[in-house]
Amino acid sequence: MANSRLISGGAVVTVDSSHRVLDPGWVAISNGVITQLGEGEPPADVVSSVDEHISAVGCAVMPGMTNAHTHLFQSFFRGLADDRPLLDWLRECIWPAAEHITPEIAYHAARIGLLENLLTGCTTVIDHQYVHPGAEGDLIDDAVCRAADELGIRLLLAHGWADRNYHEPLAEDAATAIQRAKAVFDQWDGHDGRIRVELGPLIPWGCSDEAMVSTIEAARSWGRGTHVHCAETAIEVEMSLEERGMRHVPWLQSVGSLASDVQLAHAVWLDDDELDAIAAADAVVVHCPVSNMYLASGVARILEMRERGITVALASDGSGSNNRQDLFEAMKVSVLLQKVHHLNAMALQPEDAIDMACAGGARAFGEPDTLGRIDVGREADLIVVNLDHPAVAPVHRVPSALVFNCAPQHVRDVFVKGNAVVRNGQHAGVDIAEAVASAKNAAKTLFQRAGIHSRLG
Repeated sequence: MANSRLISGGAVVTVDSSHRVLDPGWVAISNGVITQLGEGEPPADVVSSVDEHISAVGCAVMPGMTNAHTHLFQSFFRGLADDRPLLDWLRECIWPAAEHITPEIAYHAARIGLLENLLTGCTTVIDHQYVHPGAEGDLIDDAVCRAADELGIRLLLAHGWADRNYHEPLAEDAATAIQRAKAVFDQWDGHDGRIRVELGPLIPWGCSDEAMVSTIEAARSWGRGTHVHCAETAIEVEMSLEERGMRHVPWLQSVGSLASDVQLAHAVWLDDDELDAIAAADAVVVHCPVSNMYLASGVARILEMRERGITVALASDGSGSNNRQDLFEAMKVSVLLQKVHHLNAMALQPEDAIDMACAGGARAFGEPDTLGRIDVGREADLIVVNLDHPAVAPVHRVPSALVFNCAPQHVRDVFVKGNAVVRNGQHAGVDIAEAVASAKNAAKTLFQRAGIHSRLG
């Protein structure tokens, strides 16, 4: 295995504060860290000192992206829940099968979902994992972490829970959630510098005040944060107003959750005061534009968030409300959605989307100073994207091509901590055909267990 690599000849998209592109440029890596970079041809002494010299001519080199909110178990739910709003989608399509998931099924769902993320340019994934049914429920988080470990990807597992108003087989009281999450934390947090564990209260209407307070305190005692759905749909905000007399963000403030260590998934239906509160708390918003369109949930106020200095990350959401784990699609849609919503062609630029997918995602993961940008001293989580494909070339402006032209099939190489996880579109350690076959068999088993008819069974 090469301990040092040089990638040269491509357009290096640094994602720094000035959106600098070194075209052509080069990046030197040693022991998983970026040691040097520059524009033009690499110096001879750099070339001669590395174990491997990789040509990126005709390609872009950019930081690995972070899929900052997904539900990996839903890799088996693609296309089963079309044409329904959120609450109907949950009751009719997600819950009936999710309660039959076993650790083995969860492993194969996570493996195929994480493999999809890697092959599409994501080096980091945040999995809001809220399915822990039956006697083996405490083993499902472990199965997800095991899949991430084997694939070489970074994972933040947010142990999801809801202690009220939720599908009973999937409900979990705070004590159980903390106990299960702590066991996973003790085993996996910090593993190989790639895996993290935190707590993930599911939705405001599914979480009691007392349970929120105790789980937030527990996560902070571990040095970790909180991941929570927030104001995804208008009806959920109305539910909160009717029951608690508060919108979602004031409620999060009342239970001590709103702080820089919280990630707010969706955050669509927020008023000005809530945006100001998020900005003051320095919390992170995770934008899921494709899912929000898929479920007709609404359009998040991304421009107003960015104007306030709120960190915004990007995500696909689970495959049950997207069908793909594709951050290239999320980048493109996030830009186009703001343009058409504001009737302003300049509303959001490709560079903004890349920043959200890379630097914003690194902040959501908890590593804003070591991931998300290409700079000396940062960890070498990098992807090489083919710009010489007929669907992309000719390229006049690299950030524009990455956001508006490129797609998962254009990802050539993926490096995590400097390790070559994907080369020439193939995972270095996993037979993709075998992974797909195993996933199909596990999905068939799941839907047979649930008594749900699908073409698989």
